[in-house]
Amino acid sequence: MRKKKDSKQINNLKEQLARALADYDNFQKRVAAREEQQRFVIKAQVIGRLLPVFDMLYGAQEHLNDSGLALTIKELEDTLKAEGIEKIEPKAGEEFSEELHEATEVGKKEGLKENQIIECVMRGWKFISGQVIRHAKVKVVR
Repeated sequence: MRKKKDSKQINNLKEQLARALADYDNFQKRVAAREEQQRFVIKAQVIGRLLPVFDMLYGAQEHLNDSGLALTIKELEDTLKAEGIEKIEPKAGEEFSEELHEATEVGKKEGLKENQIIECVMRGWKFISGQVIRHAKVKVVR
């Protein structure tokens, strides 16, 4: 009789241990996911604050056409790409997408159809995984 009771207690303890280990494993996964989400948010905030600087560099490069500045911009873009961030730079004729673009102007242009981009007014940026940091601002045919 005693062996049966001991066997039941052992099985009960084994089940409790298995549940506790599963709970702990789930807890670790939740903590890791939360930490990853926090890193993502922090990275997006920091990059978001740097984007106006990029805009100024691009503007300066358009006016100066300086090879040193172009090299600096390329190096900064490569650094962001290594961090999983890429620019959204739509070209004329591409289809407008609400996920990637923000229409700031509307107009007409010969050869373009409704909902096509006329020009990119300001580059956007996104994570390679798809989350947009800043939508590209575009002029669209309406």
